Amino acid sequence: MAKVLLLNGSPRPHGCTAEALGEMIRVFEAEGMETELIQVGSKSVRGCIACGKCDDLGRCVFDDLVNETAPKFKEAAGLVVGSPVYYGSPNGTLLSFLDRLFYSSNYSKHMKVGAAVVSCRRGGNTASFDVLNKYFTISGMPVASSSYWNQVHGFTAEDVRKDLEGLQVMRNLARNMAFLIRAIEAERERNGIPPMERGAFTSFPDGK
Repeated sequence: MAKVLLLNGSPRPHGCTAEALGEMIRVFEAEGMETELIQVGSKSVRGCIACGKCDDLGRCVFDDLVNETAPKFKEAAGLVVGSPVYYGSPNGTLLSFLDRLFYSSNYSKHMKVGAAVVSCRRGGNTASFDVLNKYFTISGMPVASSSYWNQVHGFTAEDVRKDLEGLQVMRNLARNMAFLIRAIEAERERNGIPPMERGAFTSFPDGK
C-alpha cells in the first residue's frame, strides 16, 4: 500500500492547516492510501548551519524531528506540506525543517509526488505556496495540482470548515495526488523511472 506523509507546519495541531490536511487524509484513505501526519510547527527545530556533516553521517548532525522523519519520507510515495501564512511566507519552523530534511537525507526523492497546502486569513497565500513548491521542483518530484490554488481561508478551524471551495480543492488535490502515485508506480514496474543526470554542476569558479 502506497503511503503519503503529511507535515503540519502550523503550531496549532487542530487549527486551519490541520482542517485542510484532514480533508485530504479522508480522501487518501478512501483511495486506499496509507497516511501519516507529522506535527512540525509546534516543535523546536533549528535551521541548517551548513556544517556538511550530513555528507559523512547520512543524517543531520542535529538529532531531532528531522532525523525521525527522514526514513519515513524515504519510504513514502508522496509528501504533503501544509503551512499557515506568516508575513507572506510559510512558518519559519517549517522552513528550517524542510531545509534540513531535504538537504541532509542522502536518498533520491525522484518521482515522489509532492503537494503544498497553505492556509491564510486573506493574503500571502500564493507567495507561500510558491516557496513550498520549490522544495519539490529541485528534487525531481512531480507536483500535484488541483482545481484552484491549494489553499484554504479562515482565522479559525471553524472558518475553514465554512470555506467550501477550499475544502473542495483539498479533496480534488488528494484524488489527483493518489492518481499520480498509482500511475508512477505502475510505470515504475513496467519500464522503470526516467534517469536523472547529475554530472554537470555550474559554479563559474574562474569568475568568467
